[in-house]
Amino acid sequence: MASSAPTGSAAPDSRIPRKSLGFIANAKKNKHSFIQFFAVTGIFLLSIRSLGQKYRIHDLQEDTAALKQEQESLADRMNNIKRSLLHEASLEPTGAFASRLRLLFSDDD
Repeated sequence: MASSAPTGSAAPDSRIPRKSLGFIANAKKNKHSFIQFFAVTGIFLLSIRSLGQKYRIHDLQEDTAALKQEQESLADRMNNIKRSLLHEASLEPTGAFASRLRLLFSDDD
């Protein structure tokens, strides 16, 4: 007698392939695991976003420091140019050019 069931199998219905659950059915069955997965994923994404903002703030602070230094340098250069112009104008015998420069620079000197 030839048996259609493979040798060693205990249940005759083991030959019937199990139908795989769909995504929604699997999510309902393993609800706790899916909730945990989405929570961990959300926390991970927030951490990545926070890290990006941290480095962005650091870059902005560096840019601000560089801009302040450049502003100070430009202010010093402007003051040196004003002093040089006023000095050259004061050497003129009439003094008209020096008074005009003082008006333009709003200096009370």
